[in-house]
Amino acid sequence: MDVNSDLLIAVNEIRDLLRMIAEPQIAARDQKLRDELSRLVGKSSQKAKAVLLMDGTHTQVALVKKTGVHAGNLSTLVKALSKSALLVGDAKQPKLSISVPPTFFD
Repeated sequence: MDVNSDLLIAVNEIRDLLRMIAEPQIAARDQKLRDELSRLVGKSSQKAKAVLLMDGTHTQVALVKKTGVHAGNLSTLVKALSKSALLVGDAKQPKLSISVPPTFFD
């Protein structure tokens, strides 16, 4: 092994330890964001479908076509998600800042 390989192994071990130490805080942070996501989507199955497709590859127009959600409702939802730090990137192609399982809204 060379010095670079040893260094990479050590850095990976440090990263893994930091993740383990930070896990409770990360879980708590995600729980708050997931609670807010549930609150914003409410009981609307169309909004839930749209949110699950928010991976940064679909435009709002495409989300309206794929889910049947009203364009105005989707626009309002995207603004609310953005305000709550639940979106990253461009609002025209929304992407959730957290991951949620496909069964999240069931």
